[in-house]
Amino acid sequence: MKTRILCRAIVAGVIATSSVLGITAATPAYAQFGGIVYDPTNYAQNVLTAARSLQQINNQIQQIQNQAASLINEARNLASLPFSSLQQLQQQVQRTQQLLGEAQRIAYDVQNVQQAFNGRYKGTALTGTNAQMVANANARWEDSVGAFEDALKVQAGVVGNIDGARTTMDGLVSSSQSATGALQAAQAGNQLLALQSQQLADLTAVVAAQGRAQALESARQAAEEAEGRERFRRFFGRD
Repeated sequence: MKTRILCRAIVAGVIATSSVLGITAATPAYAQFGGIVYDPTNYAQNVLTAARSLQQINNQIQQIQNQAASLINEARNLASLPFSSLQQLQQQVQRTQQLLGEAQRIAYDVQNVQQAFNGRYKGTALTGTNAQMVANANARWEDSVGAFEDALKVQAGVVGNIDGARTTMDGLVSSSQSATGALQAAQAGNQLLALQSQQLADLTAVVAAQGRAQALESARQAAEEAEGRERFRRFFGRD
């Protein structure tokens, strides 16, 4: 700012000097004062040259300031977000996975399901001796009860994650609003997406647990109907 004011003052002096030169055109081109020769034309030229030099310096200073501001902005854009919710989200997902892994009787495994259905829900399991049929019926009942209990546990675990999700969301939104650069804003957005993914994983777990319980109950009812027909056939001695 001071440089600009000084530059303007010098330019004004040049203009004033040029005006005086125009008015006094009839006077000699130079004068002598105390042995020193004064040439107004040369003086004006020197002043103008100095003014141009100051203007160039001022432009260079402005460029340096712009470059410094650009570097500061780049540094802000590259600054990492100081808040991370990854560990908390991973812990919540692990808790839900643990609940699913504690499934009773029939686990979430294709081979396990196949073996259980072959042994208790179809084929010879419905046509054995009366003692075997009763044992299989009890096993199927325990499968259904255990599945509904598992579904309730998963639901309770997911509900327990809601408070943690709320705390995480508050922290992420606050960090996003106070982000100083593009990288911090992007990282906050990515963590919000991770939070949504964790919530979708919880929702998937609830749906899976409920579906498992309903499927086992439907299978139990179907097996009981088949056993009832088998008992009816044996009672009346029909082939």
